[in-house]
Formats: sequence, C-alpha cells, structure tokens
Amino acid sequence: MATLVDASDIDAILVGDSLGNVVLGYESTVPVTMDDIIHHLRAVTRGTKRAMVVGDMPFLSYHISREESVRNAGRIMQEGLAQAVKLEGGSEVAETVRAITNAGIPVMGHLGLTPQSVHQLGGYKVQGKGGDAARKLLEDAKSLEEAGAFAIVLECIPQQLAKLITESISIPTIGIGAGADCDGQVLVIQDLLGMYADFTPKFVKKYANLKEQIVQACQDYREEVKARSFPGPEHTFNMAEEELKKLY
Repeated sequence: MATLVDASDIDAILVGDSLGNVVLGYESTVPVTMDDIIHHLRAVTRGTKRAMVVGDMPFLSYHISREESVRNAGRIMQEGLAQAVKLEGGSEVAETVRAITNAGIPVMGHLGLTPQSVHQLGGYKVQGKGGDAARKLLEDAKSLEEAGAFAIVLECIPQQLAKLITESISIPTIGIGAGADCDGQVLVIQDLLGMYADFTPKFVKKYANLKEQIVQACQDYREEVKARSFPGPEHTFNMAEEELKKLY
C-alpha cells in the first residue's frame, strides 16, 4: 500500500493509530501499542522512497513522563524509521512537544477530535462549535507552534475555526473534517479507497469502491476454482512427454 501511495506523488504518509480500527479490528484507537505502530511503520518505510512518513504516538506513549515520551518518540524514529512523530493534545502537551523537538525529533500536533480521548469527549463529535471551546483550540494551536511543532492536524472542527487557526499560525494545518481552508488534507487510505464500510464519516470522500471489487474478485475466484476453469492452460506448467513416461 505504501508503495502505491508513494507512486501517486502524495506528499506525506501518516501511519496513524487509526490502524487499530481499519487494520486490527479494534473499536477505537486506544488499544494500539507502540509495537503495533512500529511494526506497521517498518513496512511503510520499506515501501516508501519519496513521501515523508510520520508515525503516530499511541495512547499512553507520551503521557507518563517527558523522559518516556522522548524515548518512545525516539523508538518511532529509530525502529520505525519515520521522519517525524504525531501526538494529540493542546497546551497540556506543549512541554512534551518541546522536549521531543529539543531531542531533534520533528513533531506534528493534532487538535479537535482527538480519537485517543474519544471516551473523554463523549464520542466522535465535532469539536470547537462553541465560543469558549473554539477559543481554547485557537490557543492550543498557538501553544503547539510555540513549543516547536512543525504542523498541526485539525480534525472535525468547523471550517470557519479551521480557517482562523490556519491564518493565525505560521506552521501548516492539515485538515480532516475541517474544511478546505487548511494548508493540506489527510484521509485514512481505507476510507479514501472505499475498503472500510463499517462507518463512513461525513468528511470522507470515497475515490474508489474497492470493497465491492475485492469481494466480487474473491467470489469469481471461488466459482472458477469450483468449476475447474481456473487454473487454465495459461496458468499451468508442463513437463516433456518423454520425462513423464519415466514415471510409469
């Protein structure tokens, strides 16, 4: 998958903890571990030659202490071979962002709907719709920039707020459910390709419907195997008749 995405001239690939939902079958991103992220990162970085690869820091990997946060970020770089890390949160993680960047590790922030905090947020809901909440997100974005983040993902916030944040900071904003005024956009590849059908957020546009094509291809394969029409002569190896006679 990374090789295909890289060939499309996409600028960056995020190995996100959403892999918990779309690859590992979890109901949220909370169960995803450092080892899960690193395992998938190593596959993606082996398949990528051009795009920047960013590794998500999973739940509790940057909450215990700054020392542990830096160590875990370092593992994502050393073992996962990523070029940067991403973590969720605003002003409350600013000093952690500062510590990680001071260690020479680029950090991407993540504000708005932060899936690791989905239980605290009361579900997958749009964030920052009220004045106080919106002001807090704007302040959080400025805090992350000041702490050294090189970019910020804005997820599921009103487009007007995303536009204001984008205009108020000098680092790029990457939107997902935040409107078209962000500097860039990100989507889960399984959503973009129409492979994950359990839930489709409003902000997702499916550029293909691979789920139906994959299911149909497997059904066609099954039917041809049952009918013995596959493998055909063009898929079959043969031996010389004189060699075959030696077996009888």
